[in-house]
Amino acid sequence: MGPKTKSTYPSHFYKTTGLSRLTTDEKLREAFSSFGQLVDAKVVTDRATGRSKGFAFVTYSTIDEAEKAREEMNAKFLDGWVIFVDPAKPREPRPPPQPQSETSEFGIRTNKTIGWCG
Repeated sequence: MGPKTKSTYPSHFYKTTGLSRLTTDEKLREAFSSFGQLVDAKVVTDRATGRSKGFAFVTYSTIDEAEKAREEMNAKFLDGWVIFVDPAKPREPRPPPQPQSETSEFGIRTNKTIGWCG
């Protein structure tokens, strides 16, 4: 499956922010499962540490179920923290990577972009 564009991004795909670092996928599923057929519930974690980044995505089988969950869970407490539920938006395109500095033949680091040494 390729990257989602604004026109193909599912409207039953919601982002949940303000999560406690202790909230797990299981707790998220438990909190959101009563509003309809929950297709997926995933807490986003840091790849290096495995710790929660404080937000998650939940997906329902229909838009109506997702909207019901939003109405019931938005600005409510989960694991002691107030959470916010909104339709997910496609990720903004990332800027191109910055050029790396290189060491010249004289041992001076140069920035190839703007031409200074230091």
